[in-house]
Amino acid sequence: MLPSEGEVAPDFEALYCDGEAFRRRALSETLTERGGVVVFFGFVFNAIGENWWKRYKRAGWGDFDVPVLGVGRDGPYSMNEFIRQKDLPFGFFADVEGTVADEYDLLVERDGMAGVRTAKRAVFVFNGDREVQHRWTSDDWIHPVPREEIEGAVSDL
Repeated sequence: MLPSEGEVAPDFEALYCDGEAFRRRALSETLTERGGVVVFFGFVFNAIGENWWKRYKRAGWGDFDVPVLGVGRDGPYSMNEFIRQKDLPFGFFADVEGTVADEYDLLVERDGMAGVRTAKRAVFVFNGDREVQHRWTSDDWIHPVPREEIEGAVSDL
């Protein structure tokens, strides 16, 4: 079930990539006492993914005092290379099998991609207990995230 505002989101464990190494890690171990931002997306190294992550970096999301964490379907080597090449201040979870996206009820089949399933775009702002403070989802791969709403939710943590 898609976690709503006020609900505690499921914890998950996946390979966490920091641009250099990867290791199995739980979301609960990665959030700070104040919380964090979790961004579900499709794949790295495509025009849409590159565009959004560059925008988040330019918008100063790397300067939040909570972590911004991506969850995508690529493997850890690709994710680490993407983080390095784009010089991103964010960590990513490699959800290779789509189990995290499925647990969050976000896994959808991509039109025209021969049965490939990825998370639809979603952004969650969590407090330190994984309680959803703000949630945004979209079936649209192009539409911008509501940055001001997300940034406001982060500043309210």
